Amino acid sequence: MKLCLSMGPGGATYKIPMEKILRAEALGYDSVWTAETYGPDALTPLAYIAALTKKIKLGTGIAHIDSRTPANLAMMSMTIDMLAGGGRMILGIGVSGPQIVEGWLGRPWGRPNYRLRDTVAICRKVWRREYVEHHGKEIELPYRGPGSVGLGKPLKTFMHPLAPIPIYIGADTPLNIRMAGEVADGLLPMHLTPGRTKEVIGLLKEGFARRTDGMKWEDFAVKGGVGVRITDDVKGGLAAEKQHIALYAGGMGAKSINFHKEAMVKRGYGEAAERIQELFLAGRREEAEAAVPDEYVDEEYLIGPVERIKERWPAWRDSGMTHIGVRPGPMEVIELMAKLANS
Repeated sequence: MKLCLSMGPGGATYKIPMEKILRAEALGYDSVWTAETYGPDALTPLAYIAALTKKIKLGTGIAHIDSRTPANLAMMSMTIDMLAGGGRMILGIGVSGPQIVEGWLGRPWGRPNYRLRDTVAICRKVWRREYVEHHGKEIELPYRGPGSVGLGKPLKTFMHPLAPIPIYIGADTPLNIRMAGEVADGLLPMHLTPGRTKEVIGLLKEGFARRTDGMKWEDFAVKGGVGVRITDDVKGGLAAEKQHIALYAGGMGAKSINFHKEAMVKRGYGEAAERIQELFLAGRREEAEAAVPDEYVDEEYLIGPVERIKERWPAWRDSGMTHIGVRPGPMEVIELMAKLANS
């Protein structure tokens, strides 16, 4: 199991916690991961981090495939990897939700599963320095659709990538989890807890059985994440995380399609999820936060005194996740998790 540092999408301002990233690198953390919604992008910060670090790997968790063409994603990833010295970049991709895809990015929701498959295939063709021609169910290169002048031709990059770039897929539906097992190098699941890992790995293996590239199962990555808060007030610590959970389960998506709410339902909290969304969309945010069950938070976080965190850590360590991300909170959290991971 490898430890990672997982940064959120940021708020009104965006600052990269370099002191914490450098400390994590010194403590042996495997990688640092960025994110994006409709604020800072996920790729630009990695170039900055690469310039100030030496070996920690650099991952996007996730980069939206509708923000960039597949060829552009491939170009940006291999550029960052080359600037970082090679072998450090991990491209994590996903589709966000229809509100962002259509409302912010101006792209049709379409068929995300096919678009993810096409993106993986095109990126790999670019990195293999092939003349890129692709006829997918969502993406075609060269483009021959409406508005085309018919002059497009297959091209290959003149850059020579320094190392293979793994692709992880952000997914939570059975269809896309199976597809990640079939075509990707790793999975970035949503709200994965030790209690649900066996189910997710089972779906991954169903997809993995269809692979034809010779990859070994033990080389496939499953990156989860755990929030950590050191406090003597367990009840207060749980309550402090509920605002974030209510925002995502209640309002980060449409009423009919909200993947964060659906993740809560899959973990057995369907009634609470419905109530949280109802209250949040009605503008009753404090009530929505109060409706988040303590048990739900406790499953997804390590909260309490150091001894309580130590007692609960083995469930995560032994869950089957290959990577576990920790948010860059207080330095004492970064140092404690390094000790637990190495004990």
